[in-house]
Amino acid sequence: MPQPLDRDRGPGRPPGGGRTLEALGLAGVPREDPLLYPGAWPRESGLLDGDRLLPLEARAHDDGGGRVPVLAIGSNASPGQLRHKMAEFGVGSPVPMVRSRVTGLDIGVSAHVSRMGYVSASPVAAPGTVRELFVLWLDAEQLAVVDASEGVPMAGGNFDRAWLPAPDVRVEPGDGSVLRGAYAYVNRHGVLHDGTGTPRRHPGEQRPLITGLLRGSARLRALFGTTPEEFCARARADRRLCDRGTRLFAEEGRVAPSGLERYVGPGPDDPFAGARPPSAGPTGPTP
Repeated sequence: MPQPLDRDRGPGRPPGGGRTLEALGLAGVPREDPLLYPGAWPRESGLLDGDRLLPLEARAHDDGGGRVPVLAIGSNASPGQLRHKMAEFGVGSPVPMVRSRVTGLDIGVSAHVSRMGYVSASPVAAPGTVRELFVLWLDAEQLAVVDASEGVPMAGGNFDRAWLPAPDVRVEPGDGSVLRGAYAYVNRHGVLHDGTGTPRRHPGEQRPLITGLLRGSARLRALFGTTPEEFCARARADRRLCDRGTRLFAEEGRVAPSGLERYVGPGPDDPFAGARPPSAGPTGPTP
């Protein structure tokens, strides 16, 4: 495990002082306030340790601790959301978050309505596209938590975990290296397209996304109301309504493949293959 540098420590000041998620503006939890989705992302790499985000002493993938790289496409890059997921299952071990340059991938819009009240992000194949994304380096217990939160172990879950190999997807952590691949969560329902069949890019904010979706469908407005606030409230209150909205996307011809379906499955020499998911927390795991 890479060790944090306590640059903010001073006389009489506890380790990591000033690095709390609240102080850094990273404490918001989209699972509790869906219009925050995807949540605030850090500006740089860090070690999520409880309610603190600490600087990293070394690149997490050099620690040799059996961790696997997972690309954070949406709210998994939000320390507040990630902390919330881990706490739900009683997991308190630190999570390295490494800001990386990713080529060949873009952030699309999941073709499902989350029962958390938002419309989430999902990766799409985009040759030549370059994005700055976070790589989470997860141990077996942490990976099981995130898998469960995405519905991977469930027949009715919304996401599959996929191994995206280099050079199809090039992940550069910023130390001169290139990862041989990384995991990402691919939506089982596909992604929404822009009207031409091309996956639309997630705008990074819920209000404009939901406003546009409602404006484009009278049937969706009949289900979820006319404002983002109504949409979120109705979605959170009725799981069956979320399922109906998900089916409606397909019925109205709004859905396209992500281009990543063929990668679904374990990576090479997966150290955690066959690991059992954790027990569900009090609010249930899947979005």
